[in-house]
Amino acid sequence: MLESHQPPPTHRVALVIQYLGTHFHGWQRQKQQRTVQEEIEAAIAKILGYHVPLHGAGRTDAGVHAAAQIAHFDATGLIPPHKWATILNSYLPQDILIRASASVDNRWHARFNAAYRRYRYTIYTEDLPNLFVQPFSWHYYYDPLDEALIQAALKPLMGKHHLAAFHRAGSKRSHSWVEVQAAECCRSGSFIHIEIQADGFLYGMVRLLVGMLAQVGSGKRSLTSFTELWKEQRREEVKHAAPPQGLCLLRVGYPDFPFPKEIWYETLPKLVISQESLVIGH
Repeated sequence: MLESHQPPPTHRVALVIQYLGTHFHGWQRQKQQRTVQEEIEAAIAKILGYHVPLHGAGRTDAGVHAAAQIAHFDATGLIPPHKWATILNSYLPQDILIRASASVDNRWHARFNAAYRRYRYTIYTEDLPNLFVQPFSWHYYYDPLDEALIQAALKPLMGKHHLAAFHRAGSKRSHSWVEVQAAECCRSGSFIHIEIQADGFLYGMVRLLVGMLAQVGSGKRSLTSFTELWKEQRREEVKHAAPPQGLCLLRVGYPDFPFPKEIWYETLPKLVISQESLVIGH
């Protein structure tokens, strides 16, 4: 009588991931390009001895950062889920960091269980460039920007809307409906921070949106004109996207999240330039 060999049981591991997007061609694995997903999958394969797919909560573009990207994978073996963060960090390059790892139910999914994603875009408004903030902000020195005008332009975006005006070509998504849950703009010294939270984001949405918000903040486009543009889906008028380095995936929220708040909620400090020095604070 032949013995039956059952495959070893798997357990699902969730990760909280930070990465500097400067030298990555985005999150998603691509042929002959350096990506975050590929780097982490390669590290997992070295540890396990075989390849397993890594599923992320969202796909950031080339050059875009993440303060708390969430992903999961299925593994066999004796490594406790909470140990994966430390082990992976010893294999990963310096521009990727696993803040924490934890066990989740095998039905839990980093993408499909997410209730929201939140992005922050940072604009640096001084006339002179600054090397130490350059990798994390858009140096906008062309015109003064009024953050109150930007905030007023964001207010009508709250709720569920068809945002095809901010949807880049090349997306496989079949529709452009987005439920915007929060939209805020504030100034901290020489920096303007724009945060958008939604149930999901369109391909290139935040950078296209910020590019148009800069026109509003500089007075080149009126509030009425901006609102009419996206309500009437006039995609042809949205010609310029804000550069990628100012954008960061701030966090992803879940109704059933295994990590404490301090690990994932507010892990990206806001840059503030005082009159005498560069200081970093929340």
